[in-house]
Amino acid sequence: MELPLDHFRLIGVSPSATSEEILRAFQLRLDKTPDEGFTYEVLTQRSELLRLTADLLTDPESRREYENLLLNGATGLEFSSSREVAGLILLWESGSPKEAFKIAKKALQPPQTPALGSSREADLTLLAALTARDSAIQEQQLRSYSNAADFLHDAIQLLQRMGKLSEIRKDLEEDLVSLLPYRILDLLSRDLNDQDSHKKGLSMLENLITKRGGLEGNNKSECGDYLNQKEFEAFFQQIKPYLTVQEQVDLFLELQKRGSLEAGFLAFLSLTAIGFSRRKPEKLFEARRILKKLNLSGLDSMPLIGCLDLLLADTDQASARFASSSDEKLRDWLNNYPGDKLEAICIFCKNWLENDVLVGYRDIDLKEVDLDSWFEDREIQEFIEKLEKKSNKNVIKSNFQNQTFNKEFSKKTTEESNTTLDNIDERKLPWPGGIKQEYEKVDIQENKSNDEIYKNRLLEIYKYLIEKIAELKFGFGEFLKDKDIISKSPYLIYLYAFLILFTFGIGIGLLRNNSKKTIQDKATVDKPLIAVEKNQKVIEKDIVQEIKNKSQDEIKNISRIPINKLEEITQASPSLEEIKSLIDLWLLSKSNYLAGKSEINISKIVSKGLIERTVEERQIDIKKGIYKEINAQIQKIDFESQTSSRIVVLVELNYIEKVINNSGEFVNETSLTPLKVKYILGFSNKSWKLVDFISGL
Repeated sequence: MELPLDHFRLIGVSPSATSEEILRAFQLRLDKTPDEGFTYEVLTQRSELLRLTADLLTDPESRREYENLLLNGATGLEFSSSREVAGLILLWESGSPKEAFKIAKKALQPPQTPALGSSREADLTLLAALTARDSAIQEQQLRSYSNAADFLHDAIQLLQRMGKLSEIRKDLEEDLVSLLPYRILDLLSRDLNDQDSHKKGLSMLENLITKRGGLEGNNKSECGDYLNQKEFEAFFQQIKPYLTVQEQVDLFLELQKRGSLEAGFLAFLSLTAIGFSRRKPEKLFEARRILKKLNLSGLDSMPLIGCLDLLLADTDQASARFASSSDEKLRDWLNNYPGDKLEAICIFCKNWLENDVLVGYRDIDLKEVDLDSWFEDREIQEFIEKLEKKSNKNVIKSNFQNQTFNKEFSKKTTEESNTTLDNIDERKLPWPGGIKQEYEKVDIQENKSNDEIYKNRLLEIYKYLIEKIAELKFGFGEFLKDKDIISKSPYLIYLYAFLILFTFGIGIGLLRNNSKKTIQDKATVDKPLIAVEKNQKVIEKDIVQEIKNKSQDEIKNISRIPINKLEEITQASPSLEEIKSLIDLWLLSKSNYLAGKSEINISKIVSKGLIERTVEERQIDIKKGIYKEINAQIQKIDFESQTSSRIVVLVELNYIEKVINNSGEFVNETSLTPLKVKYILGFSNKSWKLVDFISGL
């Protein structure tokens, strides 16, 4: 059997280790024998393999021949059938538990299954369990929780089939159970294009919640010590942003049918979110119906229902809901509000939507709520008109909009209400969250002079509209006194109502056109000032960032050098400059490959083993959905040792590595200045090749 192992990894030393270092490592490995329960026979074979390796590497001639084999592409070691298990133990100890588990698992499958009750069967079974455990730990460190669970699941099935190691199997089962929340997070956080993983994660999440007895965790026997209610709530807060709003609606409605009150409240929030963000007012009706039926302790639902009434343009009903609130401080704030009560309700609704409703969804990214655009939407208007006709209500929506939604109004009402808002208690709602009553939150950024111009123009137009509407109302009232006219021409009533709406609509249009023009004119004047402010920020940039930008430009220039133009180093004693050029090209090629910009095709100057390691690193990054942008520049290089077949140089690098996911989002950054690296070159096929490197000396 050939194992993916070389003599250096087998004994646990680097390719540049001296004979003294090899002998010291050999003795340490002999003294540190695995004590997990392997048979004496296999441990004896392990010691013999270590001794053979130490003898080979400490003999100069044997070591030189072996290093030449490595340079020529040798990648593994052959083990006789009697020493396979000992070789697998050494492979596991060298830091490759996944490879050792796969081979051990295969060796236990028919038809090569060892004799029942033999020492080989016992050693392979124990090795499979231990390597599966360590493989799962490695995958967890990489945040690949689903892969970790697969290793544990395979090991548990194997031990069940073999009928051995019940205690270890129990430990693995407990590890698998405790891994469930992380597996769900792993599956749901993947790209939505991976529909199979996403559906599997959703199914596992629903099963977990069901076993726990709903979001409340009523089934204590299924909760376990590993995930109490507080831990589950924290876990669920992490899960929510990876679910779409429709997925959350479906999940919470299903859980509500099974009796979960908290799921009912979350369904209400999700329906409100999808209704507002997708412009589906019918969803608001469904949300209101659910909230009215909920009986959650400590929940004051009146302001929330009032917000839905407001969004459906029923201002009278919205005001009545707020007046019925059990929160005395909220009622006091509304009653003492310096402006119209409707203005205060609008501020409450806007902030409630921003802070509690439209957050925690994968497909909703509304940072600021625009109620004005909601009521201007054609579908919303048509829906409200149909609703008004059905309920025989006549609501003047244009007047409602004028009272509610313009920037100066938001600025004014917010400033006037700041002194009263501090006295209102935060609402106490079921997790996850609660209404953040930041009534004063308004994002008005115009400067003072612009505000004054806008305010004066607003007041002038508003006074003009009030006068004209008063005239129309008076005329309309006189007209109503003549009952004969009404009986003869009832349709004239509708004509007058239309005139009122039409006049008010013209006024709103003039207001908006003039305000936009004022703001645009003012913005044009202010542009030079904004540019100066930006330039000042640029001047104050961190020096480290400038170095990074400069280094990135240098990398772009270097990357234009064709790789095939660099010749192999064939002379027996190369200069430091030639070695530096070779390492520079290696760093550049590796950087481009790990960034996904090009293939790595430098086998003339780099050993096959080193290239394969880089390819494996890239494959791991692809599975994680990331790529790396690396900037490595040599600052210093010196010889450490040099023979006719091997050169070792010490290098100091300025090293910056950025990890970015496939959607272009920054993940993390590593910056090491300097990073000390030992590079090892070997002479093979009449040229020098980079064989290995050791970082962080």
